[in-house]
Amino acid sequence: MGAMDASKIRGLYVIVDPEACLGRDPVEVARLALEGGASVVQWRDKRREKGDQLSEVRAVRELCREHGAVFIVNDHVDLALAVGADGVHLGQHDLPVEVARRLAPADFIVGASTNNVAEARAAEAAGASYVAVGAIFATASKAPERTRAASPAVLREVKSAVSVPVVAIGGIDASNVDEVIEAGADAVAVISAVCGAEDVRAAARELALRFAR
Repeated sequence: MGAMDASKIRGLYVIVDPEACLGRDPVEVARLALEGGASVVQWRDKRREKGDQLSEVRAVRELCREHGAVFIVNDHVDLALAVGADGVHLGQHDLPVEVARRLAPADFIVGASTNNVAEARAAEAAGASYVAVGAIFATASKAPERTRAASPAVLREVKSAVSVPVVAIGGIDASNVDEVIEAGADAVAVISAVCGAEDVRAAARELALRFAR
């Protein structure tokens, strides 16, 4: 069920969203994040049609292969399969985990967004390879109506309730990442803290090194 590959979901998990890259080439931003130490990169583009994203998604997949990093595509199982990504990440409004499992090969990573213990347990039971928990802190990267609050305490509860890796997401940056790691996060997912940084590589390195400690 992809459990072996899911063990690679740890450390710095950078979500590359073209909207968050300050007008810079998102493929270049992904490259700098990987050079800084990102161990997982997720491609997330909520605006463009899938066909218009294809060449960039392929390019980021190649970069992840070169760096030995995990490459995840947000929302779209078909796009993830089309480019040979390592997995897909599904929100509560995307295809259900069990449906994605039927469409994808056995070793495909399927991540799921969750907000509490009940959702995390349900995702794991449905076959999720890892669960993301958020929003841990307030965040500007997602539409407020789609964001539900969580906390380091909720993260700690989820970590003890499931056996799959747990990814913290939502407003995480260098000022609060230690608190999240202490609460048990296997990985921390960031968007603006890296994609919106002046020096993407340095920002990624600073966060990635917190896990090495």
